[in-house]
Amino acid sequence: MMRYLALMLLLPLSVDWPSAAAQTPDDRALYWADSWRGWHFYEVPPPEPEPAAPAPQAPAQPDALHEFERLQKAVEDTRHIAIMQPTEENVRRYMALEAQVVARASYFADVAQRVAWTHPELDPTLQGRPVNARALEVYERQQAEMRSRTVARLGQDHVLMFFYRSDCPFCHAFAPTLEAFQARHGLQVLAISVDGGPIPGFPQARVDNGIANTLRVDQVPAVFLAQPFTGRITPIGFGVLSESELLERIATLTAPDSELMLPGLHQFTQLQ
Repeated sequence: MMRYLALMLLLPLSVDWPSAAAQTPDDRALYWADSWRGWHFYEVPPPEPEPAAPAPQAPAQPDALHEFERLQKAVEDTRHIAIMQPTEENVRRYMALEAQVVARASYFADVAQRVAWTHPELDPTLQGRPVNARALEVYERQQAEMRSRTVARLGQDHVLMFFYRSDCPFCHAFAPTLEAFQARHGLQVLAISVDGGPIPGFPQARVDNGIANTLRVDQVPAVFLAQPFTGRITPIGFGVLSESELLERIATLTAPDSELMLPGLHQFTQLQ
């Protein structure tokens, strides 16, 4: 027993343990380099990392898309070559490919037309403004009646401001249209003379008191729609307009969502 103890005391002196300074990173990684493990170095091995989930792959494109992309690239490449090197062969090759594209597009248009004939909800000629002459006549008549009712309602609290000059031939040509418009639709026309002179059809025309300058009226004839009690003035147009154009513009510019498209509104100035 004493001999065994003596042997144990002498053992650390006879074993050449590597010093901390002389240890390599691999030596320090060994189990005996960690003093906290001691002689009981057995440990449960760490779990192996789970394999990474494969990245999602884009769905395979149909053959038709591959063919379309191939044809599109071929047309683009041959066009560029024909532009940079316009030889007869290069131009002929480009024109042949372009003819293929036109033929496919024409066939697609024919099929789309037949589909529209049997599916009214997909027929563009039935949506909005028709293209048939008889249908267009009915559509225009309905639009005119609707716009006339709109203008008649506006006549309750709106006036149409007509800026003119007594020496302007276009103003004299436009005045009868405004006179008839006032009588037919009930929207009062307030004539304002920029130069102070008269104009036939509006014997009670007022002389401009500066409102033309406020509204930046640089060209006559000019028409504005004004709502006096709110002070809102909306430009309708410049130059000679027809009655249908007046109806369309007034109805469009007074629609509920029209303010999003208006270039600007002005405050009404009391005329003397």
